[in-house]
Amino acid sequence: MMPRTAPRDQPPATTPAPAPAATQPRSLARVLASPRVRLGAGAAVVAVTALAAVRHRQVSPWEAGAFRAVNGLPSSVYPAVWACMQLGAFGSAPAAAGAAWLAGEHELAARLLASGVGTWALAKLVKQVVRRPRPGALLPGTRCRGRPAAGLGYLSGHAGVAAALGAAALPRLGPGGRAVVLIAVPAVGLTRIYTGAHLPLDIVGGTALGLAIEATVTLVTGRTTGPGPRHGGTGPSRQ
Repeated sequence: MMPRTAPRDQPPATTPAPAPAATQPRSLARVLASPRVRLGAGAAVVAVTALAAVRHRQVSPWEAGAFRAVNGLPSSVYPAVWACMQLGAFGSAPAAAGAAWLAGEHELAARLLASGVGTWALAKLVKQVVRRPRPGALLPGTRCRGRPAAGLGYLSGHAGVAAALGAAALPRLGPGGRAVVLIAVPAVGLTRIYTGAHLPLDIVGGTALGLAIEATVTLVTGRTTGPGPRHGGTGPSRQ
């Protein structure tokens, strides 16, 4: 018989140590989901667009071109545009809050109402500070559809309210509902250009204001509503 040989020592298997939590990359979606990020980004965009609106009383070529491309669309689509535009009207905030309340989403209802009404009210204040006129006073040949918009142009309260309501409702919606919101919010801004009520900078500033106000409401309440049980979630979660 052959003598047995002692097995050679094998080096112990090693597993790579997990990277520290601080160094692990965070997805862009998670970063943008932070209310602090939304507040900072929204406030910065409002400041930049407001300064541009104040400094350039005459509309820049790129803004005029973008405005005319949307404002010049056929008038035959106005009925559909008008219906979409109502999603950013002042009444959409209590309407959305009422629908959420009837669905048993009481915390979401309060957030929708506070975000929508707060955005509408602050938009009125920003208008008085910036005092940019409506497109009809700045661009000859502007096509005004429907009832002429009164008051000042920058920024768009409709775009702001739509953005605030969309951002508040988004965490509670399923994939289909989220897709609708992500289409409807920018569509409201485009309707305001189409009707001749606002210039593109007004829309960008209004959208940013709505996101900032909704983020502020989220930070003040200290809670972020997550997907409900109907979508397979676990309900509200601490931020």
